[in-house]
Amino acid sequence: YDQQIKQNKKIKIFIQVNIGDEEQKSWVKSSEIEELIFYCKSLKLEIIGFMCIPPNVSDSKIFFKMMDELKNKFNLKNLSMGMSADYLPAIENSANFIRIGTSIFGNRNWQTLFY
Repeated sequence: YDQQIKQNKKIKIFIQVNIGDEEQKSWVKSSEIEELIFYCKSLKLEIIGFMCIPPNVSDSKIFFKMMDELKNKFNLKNLSMGMSADYLPAIENSANFIRIGTSIFGNRNWQTLFY
Protein backbone atom coordinates (compact mmCIF):
# COMPACT_ATOMS: atom_id res chain seq x y z
CA TYR A 1 0.00 0.00 0.00
CA ASP A 2 2.84 2.40 0.82
CA GLN A 3 4.29 1.90 -2.67
CA GLN A 4 0.90 2.67 -4.19
CA ILE A 5 0.88 6.00 -2.38
CA LYS A 6 4.52 6.79 -3.20
CA GLN A 7 4.02 6.06 -6.89
CA ASN A 8 0.53 7.55 -7.00
CA LYS A 9 -0.85 4.34 -8.50
CA LYS A 10 -3.73 2.11 -7.61
CA ILE A 11 -2.65 -1.50 -8.11
CA LYS A 12 -5.33 -3.68 -9.69
CA ILE A 13 -4.99 -7.42 -9.24
CA PHE A 14 -6.48 -10.71 -10.33
CA ILE A 15 -6.61 -13.62 -7.91
CA GLN A 16 -5.45 -16.84 -9.55
CA VAL A 17 -7.76 -19.68 -8.54
CA ASN A 18 -6.85 -23.35 -8.46
CA ILE A 19 -10.31 -24.22 -9.73
CA GLY A 20 -9.52 -27.93 -10.10
CA ASP A 21 -7.87 -28.22 -6.67
CA GLU A 22 -4.77 -29.65 -8.35
CA GLU A 23 -1.92 -30.44 -5.97
CA GLN A 24 0.78 -29.25 -8.37
CA LYS A 25 -0.74 -25.75 -8.53
CA SER A 26 -0.11 -23.47 -5.58
CA TRP A 27 -2.77 -20.92 -6.46
CA VAL A 28 -5.61 -20.18 -4.06
CA LYS A 29 -8.20 -22.92 -3.67
CA SER A 30 -11.87 -22.08 -4.04
CA SER A 31 -12.42 -22.70 -0.34
CA GLU A 32 -9.77 -20.08 0.57
CA ILE A 33 -10.91 -17.23 -1.69
CA GLU A 34 -12.99 -15.34 0.85
CA GLU A 35 -10.12 -15.21 3.34
CA LEU A 36 -7.68 -14.02 0.65
CA ILE A 37 -10.08 -11.32 -0.55
CA PHE A 38 -10.41 -10.05 3.01
CA TYR A 39 -6.61 -9.98 3.37
CA CYS A 40 -6.11 -8.18 0.04
CA LYS A 41 -8.68 -5.57 0.98
CA SER A 42 -6.91 -5.03 4.30
CA LEU A 43 -3.83 -4.18 2.22
CA LYS A 44 -5.97 -1.82 0.14
CA LEU A 45 -5.39 -3.84 -3.03
CA GLU A 46 -8.06 -3.50 -5.69
CA ILE A 47 -9.23 -6.95 -6.79
CA ILE A 48 -10.64 -6.66 -10.29
CA GLY A 49 -11.26 -10.33 -11.01
CA PHE A 50 -10.23 -13.95 -10.99
CA MET A 51 -8.03 -15.92 -13.33
CA CYS A 52 -7.51 -19.64 -13.81
CA ILE A 53 -6.01 -22.35 -15.92
CA PRO A 54 -8.32 -25.34 -15.55
CA PRO A 55 -7.05 -28.91 -15.30
CA ASN A 56 -5.88 -30.44 -18.55
CA VAL A 57 -9.07 -32.33 -19.36
CA SER A 58 -11.05 -32.71 -22.55
CA ASP A 59 -13.85 -30.38 -21.42
CA SER A 60 -12.96 -27.26 -19.45
CA LYS A 61 -16.50 -25.82 -19.61
CA ILE A 62 -17.42 -27.04 -16.12
CA PHE A 63 -14.45 -25.19 -14.63
CA PHE A 64 -15.23 -22.02 -16.58
CA LYS A 65 -18.81 -22.17 -15.28
CA MET A 66 -17.51 -22.55 -11.72
CA MET A 67 -15.29 -19.49 -12.23
CA ASP A 68 -18.23 -17.46 -13.53
CA GLU A 69 -20.21 -18.43 -10.42
CA LEU A 70 -17.31 -17.36 -8.17
CA LYS A 71 -17.00 -14.04 -10.00
CA ASN A 72 -20.69 -13.39 -9.42
CA LYS A 73 -20.58 -14.55 -5.79
CA PHE A 74 -17.83 -12.05 -4.97
CA ASN A 75 -19.25 -9.32 -7.22
CA LEU A 76 -16.16 -9.01 -9.42
CA LYS A 77 -16.16 -7.78 -13.00
CA ASN A 78 -13.38 -9.68 -14.74
CA LEU A 79 -12.42 -13.23 -15.58
CA SER A 80 -9.13 -14.13 -17.21
CA MET A 81 -9.40 -17.67 -18.50
CA GLY A 82 -9.21 -19.56 -21.73
CA MET A 83 -6.29 -20.16 -24.03
CA SER A 84 -6.00 -20.88 -27.74
CA ALA A 85 -7.57 -24.34 -27.37
CA ASP A 86 -10.53 -23.36 -25.18
CA TYR A 87 -11.13 -19.62 -25.43
CA LEU A 88 -14.62 -19.93 -26.96
CA PRO A 89 -16.12 -21.83 -23.99
CA ALA A 90 -14.31 -19.39 -21.71
CA ILE A 91 -15.96 -16.44 -23.45
CA GLU A 92 -19.33 -18.21 -23.23
CA ASN A 93 -18.79 -18.22 -19.44
CA SER A 94 -18.02 -14.50 -19.08
CA ALA A 95 -14.25 -14.42 -19.73
CA ASN A 96 -13.25 -10.94 -20.80
CA PHE A 97 -9.49 -11.61 -20.77
CA ILE A 98 -8.16 -14.55 -22.80
CA ARG A 99 -4.66 -15.82 -23.62
CA ILE A 100 -4.34 -16.86 -27.25
CA GLY A 101 -0.61 -16.57 -27.91
CA THR A 102 -0.31 -19.93 -29.64
CA SER A 103 -3.06 -19.00 -32.11
CA ILE A 104 -1.24 -15.78 -32.93
CA PHE A 105 2.43 -16.82 -32.75
CA GLY A 106 2.24 -20.59 -33.20
CA ASN A 107 3.83 -23.24 -31.03
CA ARG A 108 7.11 -22.18 -29.46
CA ASN A 109 10.10 -24.27 -28.62
CA TRP A 110 10.81 -23.04 -25.09
CA GLN A 111 14.27 -24.57 -25.02
CA THR A 112 15.45 -22.38 -27.89
CA LEU A 113 13.99 -19.31 -26.25
CA PHE A 114 15.98 -19.69 -23.03
CA TYR A 115 19.21 -21.39 -24.10
